[in-house]
Amino acid sequence: MARFLLFAVTLACLARPLPLAAAEALAAVAVNFVHPAERLAARFEAATGQRVHLAPGSTGKLYAQIVRGGPYDLFLAADEARPARLVADGLAPAESRFTYAVGRLALIRYDGAGPSRAWLEAGDFRRLAVANPRLAPYGLAAEQALTTLGLTEELRPKLVYGENIGQAYALVATGNAQAGLVALAQVKAQTHWLLPADLHAPIRQDAVLLARGQGNPAAEGFLAYLRTDAANEAIAAFGYDAD
Repeated sequence: MARFLLFAVTLACLARPLPLAAAEALAAVAVNFVHPAERLAARFEAATGQRVHLAPGSTGKLYAQIVRGGPYDLFLAADEARPARLVADGLAPAESRFTYAVGRLALIRYDGAGPSRAWLEAGDFRRLAVANPRLAPYGLAAEQALTTLGLTEELRPKLVYGENIGQAYALVATGNAQAGLVALAQVKAQTHWLLPADLHAPIRQDAVLLARGQGNPAAEGFLAYLRTDAANEAIAAFGYDAD
């Protein structure tokens, strides 16, 4: 009798539909936005049960991986140009593209002292770290800012490059560069000089759903979440401007 009851219970359990696994998505994320993305992804998962995994990198390298068929469902870039190219090439739906943040550039010093425009212009340092302008939009913005300030030729011998803005920051943090032009979101809590926005083109950071992510509720849901007031407030708290 006991065996019969156990068999009956087992059959009943097998007859029940198994719960669907929570949807998951893989997001290619520009390095400057990794920490905000981690917090937002955690909040999104807590609210929906759906998980977004993050794959950080320079915008240029992530774009190249996507074009070559990288396994990403959505792309949080540090510029607007590459998501636009993905749309133009049929690799992302046009209606999914939007600006989720506008980045700002900041100057920091390894010694923790307060940097300024005058200090940058004086050039009293051996190395200035920037991100590679060919791969990282913040590096391009740094290049534009130095040009606007008329410092390109003077500081060119002192420039050292990180592949992305995270590596540029690491060069300063480790003392391999005495100063760096990095993302405000990386250094908001430490002494810095916020570069005037008119020194470079706006760093408009666009998000886009990739072809692989279409129909994936985690990918589509996370992008929708990024457009909510709650997400916008969290993004602003990290040092980004609104669109």
